[in-house]
Amino acid sequence: MAPVASKRREWLKPLLVLFVFCVVGATGWWFVRDGHAETLSLETFTVSRGDILKLVTATGVLEPSNYVDVGAQVSGQLERIHVRVGQSVAEGELLAEIDPTVYMAKVDATRAQLKNQQAQLEDRKAQLKLADIQFRRQQNLWQEDATTREALQVAEATRASARAQLAMLEAQIEQTSSTLRAEEANLGYARIHAPMDGTVVSIEARQGQTLNATQTAPLLMRIANLNTMRVRAQVSEADVTNLLPGMPVYFTTLGDSDHKLFGELQYIEPTPEVTNNVVLYNALFTVENTERRLLPQMTAQVFFVQEEARGVLRLPASAVTGEQVQVQVLGDGGQPEPRIIETGVTNRVHVEVRAGLSEGERVVSGSRDPRAGQGQGRSSFRGMLR
Repeated sequence: MAPVASKRREWLKPLLVLFVFCVVGATGWWFVRDGHAETLSLETFTVSRGDILKLVTATGVLEPSNYVDVGAQVSGQLERIHVRVGQSVAEGELLAEIDPTVYMAKVDATRAQLKNQQAQLEDRKAQLKLADIQFRRQQNLWQEDATTREALQVAEATRASARAQLAMLEAQIEQTSSTLRAEEANLGYARIHAPMDGTVVSIEARQGQTLNATQTAPLLMRIANLNTMRVRAQVSEADVTNLLPGMPVYFTTLGDSDHKLFGELQYIEPTPEVTNNVVLYNALFTVENTERRLLPQMTAQVFFVQEEARGVLRLPASAVTGEQVQVQVLGDGGQPEPRIIETGVTNRVHVEVRAGLSEGERVVSGSRDPRAGQGQGRSSFRGMLR
């Protein structure tokens, strides 16, 4: 039996050796394949060149940079409106007319009263001249003892009375003249003229409507200068401290989101608007509108340029986490290598690379754990890949 058992052991030895080699080979192949797969699973970004803008965004509304509400200064029936909405008008152009009948009658009556007073003035002047002559005559007669003191005193009093009546009538004429000017002004207000060059953007009154200007001036229409528009952007209290007058700004409208219009922040209103416990500050700037593509009440998406870098090397923001200045760069062998870089302007999309990288290099995503180094074994490398 012993020779048979010995022969079996000799026959099993080659099989055991073959089995061991197979296990070792399979294990090595698995490690190599797994390492290669993990290497291929690295998420990388290519260093590129472009622009980086650090922006403060807000929503705004367009309004005319300058406008005036045209009202009626006198009461009466609106007899005629000479313009329409959208029409361009020049300063001084006739816009509307109020029935002038009552005001013309007042002007005519006041003029007639003034003429009557002016005629009385001539009569008072003649009476004063006569009183002067009589007084001088009485003085001469008194010197010759040809008249009484009483007659001289009466002549003197008559002259003084004539002067007083003349002065009183002159004051009445001044008052009537002032009234006439007011009545003529009211008659002129019946014809309403444009106070500025601009465009009629709204008409509130209707032809034939009776206007009452006793307490407040009735609003007829609004004229606005549409060649220059103002953007009123509402900025949250968290962002308003990042804004400064003079900083560049651009915006787009809902109807033309691809067309950017540029301006410069002029000022920020210090008094906020509070809506539903949300504090918003109005930031205003103007923009030219010679093509008339912008209209009042349009909604604008506004971007205030806090910082900018043009034509610089950049990485996606996800490639650099937090204040991290060390990144993992894929070397020639496809393995990550640590490298110190200097960053600059950063926004939510890109990070400026000022030093440490060249255009075209590939950087491992910052979401990976960069702590693993070379020569730390397979367990460290797997930790880096996670």
